[in-house]
Amino acid sequence: MEDIGKITLTSAIKGLRAGDFSAVELAVALSEAVAREDTRLGAYLHFDAEAVQNAAERADKERRAGSDAPLLGVPLAVKDIINVKGEPCGCASKQLVGYTALFDATVTARLRSSGAIFAGRTNMDEFAMGSSTENSALKITRNPHDHERVPGGSSGGSAAAVAGGIAIAALGTDTGGSIRQPASFCGCVGVKPSYGRVSRYGVTAYASSLDQVGPLTRTVGDAALLLRELAGLDRRDGTTLDVAVPDYTRALNGEIKGLRIGLPREYYIKGADPEVTERVRAAVDRCAAEGAEIVELSLPHTEYAIAVYYILATAEASANLARFDGVRYGHRTANPETVFDLYARSRAEGFGTEVKRRIILGTYVLSSGYYDAYYGRAQKARTLIRDDFTQAFEKCDVLLTPAAPTAAYRIGETAHDPLRMYLGDVFTVPASLAGICGIALPCGSTAEGLPVGVQVLGPAFGEEALFRAAGAMERIFEV
Repeated sequence: MEDIGKITLTSAIKGLRAGDFSAVELAVALSEAVAREDTRLGAYLHFDAEAVQNAAERADKERRAGSDAPLLGVPLAVKDIINVKGEPCGCASKQLVGYTALFDATVTARLRSSGAIFAGRTNMDEFAMGSSTENSALKITRNPHDHERVPGGSSGGSAAAVAGGIAIAALGTDTGGSIRQPASFCGCVGVKPSYGRVSRYGVTAYASSLDQVGPLTRTVGDAALLLRELAGLDRRDGTTLDVAVPDYTRALNGEIKGLRIGLPREYYIKGADPEVTERVRAAVDRCAAEGAEIVELSLPHTEYAIAVYYILATAEASANLARFDGVRYGHRTANPETVFDLYARSRAEGFGTEVKRRIILGTYVLSSGYYDAYYGRAQKARTLIRDDFTQAFEKCDVLLTPAAPTAAYRIGETAHDPLRMYLGDVFTVPASLAGICGIALPCGSTAEGLPVGVQVLGPAFGEEALFRAAGAMERIFEV
């Protein structure tokens, strides 16, 4: 069997179907890699090798009985915010230590029905609030390319596991860039689907008008395949739309000639790392050399995106996390003296610093006298940002931007500078506010060997155009 660190989702499926290896052999190879490598990476919060191998045995029996489920026997890692029945789902927080999921999220139920095996819970920023995975209450995750650097966040554990060769593919969530930015930092592929394309049912909510589940994979083709299994209407999530789900893999024709690629000037700024800008500019030149039409344009309200995001997202977080009060949900403090003491100490002990910061900020912008000044105005600005993208896609098929303004930074570098961490989302947040789809993929490396990623953005429910462009770029960049 091929080295587990190089097996893609596509090659795993083909190998299992052809009988080149069994699901058990694949599971054993993965379990051995995790045992060998994850002590250094820290990508997993939970990995039960015995349970994975037992599930693989059942998958092999099903295949012998004639099953040809599309993902039968393929192990997938899952971010610790997505419920998988019978497995921990602690959101990397002290607030939920010891909690075991009682049901499957819709996305995991769909993958289970497709035959997938759930292989491990990946680390993350607590309740998905952060951009480095340093805000996990439980452990530090390290970038596979440099163990002194962060993997990005909040889906840093998933990205590190995939890029580090200890997961074939993984699920993450993206609220303001939490799939795309770690994919860029770690040198893998990450997709944020259009808002409403994938169900959020069974995913612990951070900001309900922004959260989306998506894949982190080694190739664009793997991401297209996995998103096809995840997407679709879910009656338990009223935000999903009844829109046909195409076979995204058919869009991977490798052709970029004639594709109109927009370059928003607001994303090519002086404040970005010059090496990142240089690699992305070189990627644009390669696309042009292959026959793509480059269209320069403007998204004039981009400058407001960070402020808008950190008003709306924190407001929704304040509402969503209010349920963790020590009564029915989450950590309960010992020997409270009053109901107020119960609430206050349970939350103070259970939540980490960054989560508290965002809850306080969100509560403030929703409070009497400030709602219209902050939350109301932010919603209006969000509409302007969305309108910018609508107008841009009248001139081009996709947009091409840096995925992040820097390569992966050192662990601890932004730990005491939250504003700097927030500004790291400057290229991913606007698409989240607009509800459009995006993908990050590698386009080169810095002089120090750190991955640099580009971001391709498509219109809402325009994932086919997104995959067509990204698939061609993957071939052209040859990273």
